[in-house]
Amino acid sequence: QVQLVESGGGSVQAGGSLRLSCAASGTHYCMGWFRQAPEKEREGVAYITSGNTTRYADSVKGRFTISKDNAKSTLYLQMNSLKPEDTAMYSCAAAGGAVCSLSTLLYEYWGQGTQVTVSS
Repeated sequence: QVQLVESGGGSVQAGGSLRLSCAASGTHYCMGWFRQAPEKEREGVAYITSGNTTRYADSVKGRFTISKDNAKSTLYLQMNSLKPEDTAMYSCAAAGGAVCSLSTLLYEYWGQGTQVTVSS
């Protein structure tokens, strides 16, 4: 049973920073961060492969950094220069296949999510 548990969300002012963590069981080729704002569809934020290839949504490029610590089985999302439009529920997800993308359809396992609220 794959388990993904996020932490690190909270409330910050615009321009601030947060670091999200996702404790994961098992190893996965592709792990990603996704977010869903109220009344909006879930969207991909960033992913990282087992070979440390990364990709970001255009809206977060240059501000967010995805990384992982294999020894701790933990995925991270460092979020800097946060904006009110970054407010959302952030979830980590894992995919076991050999393809990685920002599409939610690819991911089999999901965490419960952690709320990020950015005030102006």
